[in-house]
Amino acid sequence: MLMKRSSLRSGAGHLVRLVWLGFGLLALGLGIVGVFLPLLPTTPLVLLAAFAFTKGSPRLRGMLVGHRIFGPIIADWEASGAIAPRYKIAACTAMAAILCVSVIMDLSATIIAVQAICLGTAALFVLTRPH
Repeated sequence: MLMKRSSLRSGAGHLVRLVWLGFGLLALGLGIVGVFLPLLPTTPLVLLAAFAFTKGSPRLRGMLVGHRIFGPIIADWEASGAIAPRYKIAACTAMAAILCVSVIMDLSATIIAVQAICLGTAALFVLTRPH
């Protein structure tokens, strides 16, 4: 009976790790797409991937933390919740561009208002982080 409980625990632990791994891979994949598509915020998705990999794949987390571009972003965030000024500028520029595109596309005032509130809140969060 004791062996069965142990086996169940290790099986459940393996499943949990796979879920975290899948979540991390999804976040990282979306973050990479976000490099080319300004609708997806790269930095928060990479940070989320690093967190998920902590629980799902320490090896992938190590690779991400050691990455020449993503590594410093993760280190700054984990050390002090900081976002480097150049990433703040990039994030706010992308958010402003998205809002401008919505206005140019002549979307409804309601949609633009919701976007403005959401993007404004996100920009405020980004801008108030230390650097």
